Amino acid sequence: MKSVEIYDTTLRDGAQMRGISFSVNDKLKILKLLDELGVAFVEGGWPGANPKDVDFFTEAKKLKLQNAHLTAFGSTRKATSKVEEDIILSALLRAETEYICIVGKSSSAQVLNTLKVSLEENLDMLSESISFLVSQGRKVIVDAEHFFDGYFVDSEYSHLFAKRAIEAGAETLVLCDTNGGSLPEQVFQIVEEFYQQYNQATKLGIHAHNDSELAVANSIRAVRAGAVQVQGTINGYGERCGNANLISIIPNLELKYQSELISCLPDSHLEMLTKVSHTVAEIANRNHDANQPFVGSAAFAHKAGLHVSAMNKADFSYEHVDPSSIGNISKVVISEQSGMSNIMDWLKKKDMLSDVDQQLIKEFGKLVLEKVKDMEHKGYSFENADASLELMIRKLAKAFGEEKLKIQAYTPYFKLIENNVSILNGEKTEATVRIEVAGEERHTASIGNGPANALDKALRKALLDFYPSIDEFQLLDYKVRIQDSHLGTAALTKVQINTGNLKSDWDTIGVNANIIKASWDAIVDSIEFGLFKQGLKPLEQIPATELMAEKV
Repeated sequence: MKSVEIYDTTLRDGAQMRGISFSVNDKLKILKLLDELGVAFVEGGWPGANPKDVDFFTEAKKLKLQNAHLTAFGSTRKATSKVEEDIILSALLRAETEYICIVGKSSSAQVLNTLKVSLEENLDMLSESISFLVSQGRKVIVDAEHFFDGYFVDSEYSHLFAKRAIEAGAETLVLCDTNGGSLPEQVFQIVEEFYQQYNQATKLGIHAHNDSELAVANSIRAVRAGAVQVQGTINGYGERCGNANLISIIPNLELKYQSELISCLPDSHLEMLTKVSHTVAEIANRNHDANQPFVGSAAFAHKAGLHVSAMNKADFSYEHVDPSSIGNISKVVISEQSGMSNIMDWLKKKDMLSDVDQQLIKEFGKLVLEKVKDMEHKGYSFENADASLELMIRKLAKAFGEEKLKIQAYTPYFKLIENNVSILNGEKTEATVRIEVAGEERHTASIGNGPANALDKALRKALLDFYPSIDEFQLLDYKVRIQDSHLGTAALTKVQINTGNLKSDWDTIGVNANIIKASWDAIVDSIEFGLFKQGLKPLEQIPATELMAEKV
């Protein structure tokens, strides 16, 4: 078995992505999550670079990590200072981590033109810094910055850099594709060369950036050439075009090279990958990419009727791996392009229509397909609105005859009397909602940042006394898309809402020329599906004797 060390740098390199800013608490949450996943190293940040990272390392010391080595990151000493007095190295030591990763320039062009010191001085800075940290009881990983670009210009200096790092006591030499422009065959050739020359003296690693959309491929090729450490980030977060995406690298190595038994994570931990990917995205306050390989909600979604039909015969027909191996699931998407295969498979996966006459199922399936095509003709799209689709199908079941179908049909949780939205002083929005539940009327008002926010808050306030568990899920994302934009302000508006919590989420849709009506429809579906998902019955369906007992 070949063991590959996964070195996660989401908390440093990932945090350099535009739009991402982790708090200390965010970083601690991610650290614990990565430790649970089982990565070998978690780079916590640059101690001394900012107060946040200082506080993080102080708090992180209190954690009892089971799998990950928390690692402090910094650079070699400054050209003008001695190692014993260097503020960067001192800050690294104060972090009190067993491992320290320092970056040094391995490109002669970068040394002369950017760092502006002599080539020999740069090597002295490297070796003295490593030796000093090792003398203080630390294990040192060296990131050879601009390594591949530097090799093409001056390979001799690249070798000098490697030799000095090894002689000084570096445990791992990480070859960095800092500008993200190298090709897989180049990476393989150079890593193999260095592996053959230095593998007896040190471990090799790879740190790839994604500027050419090749960071994952370059990382895998580096492992194939002899690298035993892969540096990257969750979801590929990072500066510019991002870093190598560990969420893709790990399953590729573990699942696609099974004959070689490559191990990146502890046994059975690979199944946590989807959860980790989604949770880190939520902490980073970013939408998770539905089309992200392996872990995206659409990664194993099947839309074409031909595909679904084939999947029913052999699940490997259109899936390159078993989705459950990384904690994901197969999904059948229903749209106007669907055939009966899609409908029947969707109903089966939802555990509907079991023990029902097959002819009856086909009749109901045909009704569903006709309804979907009619709704999509009106502007709806259920590909990313599974919850609205399920509610619509359960409504059809009620009209078709729920007794015959033996499934739980949809019954509304409340009756809308009226709602109104008004703009206050051109900024805040006020929404009022009047509803009826089990014969009781509620009239509530809320102020929000916009119509959707105000309506959501007002409706939740009105329902809270009747369905207290409504607080267990929240509106997570709100998207608006104008359809047929050539119609200008008369165009249809499609509103999509994502609702849920850390455990699960669901998507609903509303379509109308009036954006407020479209938003309201999507919000109602999101809340009613959430209550249905909890297994709650609408109060109108609960016998009066039970209602009286609850009130008493």
